[in-house]
Amino acid sequence: MNKQGLVEAISEKAKISKARAAAVIDAIAAIVQEELAGDGEVFFMGLGKFRTGIKAERMARNPHTGERMKIPARRCPKFTAAKALKEAVAREAE
Repeated sequence: MNKQGLVEAISEKAKISKARAAAVIDAIAAIVQEELAGDGEVFFMGLGKFRTGIKAERMARNPHTGERMKIPARRCPKFTAAKALKEAVAREAE
């Protein structure tokens, strides 16, 4: 589902206009981004937790030249699914 699909689903479920649903989605995205930029975390009950983590420094290879290069450590966003979400998605592998 893309943003437009999410806007339509929220609009129908919450019985609000599509413009209002889009504004809510944009606000949530902005708030999560601001919170993570400040090393905070955001928890949605039943969905999961957004937080930041550190990716360690590592060595990689340039695919064009084959040259080895060092990729520095960096902060990155992480998401941990809540138990309710894991249970809702879980099913036997086919």
